[in-house]
Amino acid sequence: MRLIDYTRQIFIIAHRENTDPLVAVLQTQGFDCQVLRQAHRPEQADFSRSYLCLLNHRTAWQWVLDQQQPALILEADFVPVKHFAQLPVPFNIYQPDLGLAWLYTCAAQVYDISQDGHAQGYSTSMVAYVLPPACVTHLLTFADGIAQDPGPTAYTPWDSQLDELLLGQGLRNYIPFRNYGEHGSYNPNPEHQANGLSRTHRADVLYGPLAFEPPYAQGLAGWKVRLYARLKGLVRLLVGRYVRPGVLRKAEVPLKILRFALWRQLSLRL
Repeated sequence: MRLIDYTRQIFIIAHRENTDPLVAVLQTQGFDCQVLRQAHRPEQADFSRSYLCLLNHRTAWQWVLDQQQPALILEADFVPVKHFAQLPVPFNIYQPDLGLAWLYTCAAQVYDISQDGHAQGYSTSMVAYVLPPACVTHLLTFADGIAQDPGPTAYTPWDSQLDELLLGQGLRNYIPFRNYGEHGSYNPNPEHQANGLSRTHRADVLYGPLAFEPPYAQGLAGWKVRLYARLKGLVRLLVGRYVRPGVLRKAEVPLKILRFALWRQLSLRL
């Protein structure tokens, strides 16, 4: 099933970014887009950017719960590949234990391969993902808990905690064969840098050419960034960070996992 057949609803999580190119591309492909911009209320003056971002994601999560319909949720600096709408949904839509499905991954790991060839795994980025109704109540409870402890003024790497949360509820999370787009932001994340995390992250391998030029791609800079991202993805595979050796030793289908991991990197596209 194609993305556009699974859901036409897209929420774009934004702060001050220009979302016009992203919205134009997605609307042309048949999606219904709603931009959710961070509010600037006086009581939120000291809130961390990570928490304000979570509040926007929470608004989209609430819609999925209320409507009992799935949605695609994209952050404003996501740049989709061409024919984004025609790409396949990276999971079996009929399974009852469906959790998150990332369309863009960062620090990804693969855990298992389902009988229909989809990869169960982990990502630490919420730049682009599919949210089905089955898991949304757990996410809302999680978001409300963050508001209480440690509180909205502290930096919280909430996006890296969702896989473990949903696995603990018996749900399965999925990562794509290749990324459905790129993290196109030019400026690094100051909160990530201040908390010892990577300043920027990019897709290691893409499904196809990008629908429009990302902000970071100025002259040769775009080629350099993409080349570095591809090389980093290959290194993560070779040193056992994309497929952990412990996972392979315990896996029921180790050869399927290795084939998935190797085959996705066999692309000449940066």
